[in-house]
Amino acid sequence: MTLKQTIEFINHELSLTLNEYYVWFDKNPDLIRYRPLVGWSVEQILEHVTLTNHFLLILIRKGKKKAKELSLKADLLQALSNYQYNLGKLKEISEHNSFEWIRPEHMEPKGEKTLDEVKALFEEQINECKEILIEIPNGEGILYKTTMTVNDLGKIDVYQYIYFLCQHAKRHITQMQSVEEEFSRYKEVE
Repeated sequence: MTLKQTIEFINHELSLTLNEYYVWFDKNPDLIRYRPLVGWSVEQILEHVTLTNHFLLILIRKGKKKAKELSLKADLLQALSNYQYNLGKLKEISEHNSFEWIRPEHMEPKGEKTLDEVKALFEEQINECKEILIEIPNGEGILYKTTMTVNDLGKIDVYQYIYFLCQHAKRHITQMQSVEEEFSRYKEVE
């Protein structure tokens, strides 16, 4: 995959994820609030994703800034010629329960925002990621890497961090689908 194709692919994945999430915000309010036997409600999952996005975006913004600074000093063409556009190793992040991870406490939902506020925030976060891609269109994002401890990913660049954010959100779609299935079984028994 070329740099242009990678950026277009990530941008497309962000758009798909946003559209997939819109559906969840518009689901039956009883489903959204339903507490499954194990895990979070859809409402809590939606809040968790925005909390995680908040902290990932701090790193992404910092990475973008540093990458742009490095692009003024580094030989970007040389760096690009040796770069592997490997997003495949991040794909596993989208699969719910595919690895062990204890999330930090500050990413636990607390119910402090309304569903409309969470929806607006999610949309804003995805659009900010799309804007960042526009701001680093020439490969600058490969110049700065930060360690990602989730699933022992190691050092990943700014583009990979944005893709990680997207994959994390997708991971929780499958979790919400499980809640919806349990809710449907519960309603059948009633």
